[in-house]
Amino acid sequence: MVAAMPRTPFGPAPSAGEIQAIADAALAAIPASLRRLVQGVAILIEEFPDDATLRDMGLESPYDLLGLYHGVALGQKGTGLVAHDVDRIFLYRGPLLFYWMESGETLEAIVRHVLIHEIGHHFGLSDADMEAIEAQAGP
Repeated sequence: MVAAMPRTPFGPAPSAGEIQAIADAALAAIPASLRRLVQGVAILIEEFPDDATLRDMGLESPYDLLGLYHGVALGQKGTGLVAHDVDRIFLYRGPLLFYWMESGETLEAIVRHVLIHEIGHHFGLSDADMEAIEAQAGP
């Protein structure tokens, strides 16, 4: 498990690689039943969502989006829909770091929550289902 990153007011912000390591650890900690559903889904760290994503989602600020799933829903695979790209989960470093500084939560908890949220909503899980998965994944 990745150790919690200390809040250092003058230290460098965690890099994309460090956030990737946190996301990988979070994915490894979720139940195997959910992990199997995302086999082959790429988890990518980007600085911010692009302008097209912000526009498509009706967002005014790039800080309003912490993560996003791009791909064909699991329930729609095999129903004639053709995937044109690899399924991906984007985690947005800038908004994650801003939320981390503002919320008082650990970065690990935030990344885990966003990752489970993106996986869960994409696969049709309810908020209660996602809360149960997060509880099983631990702090």
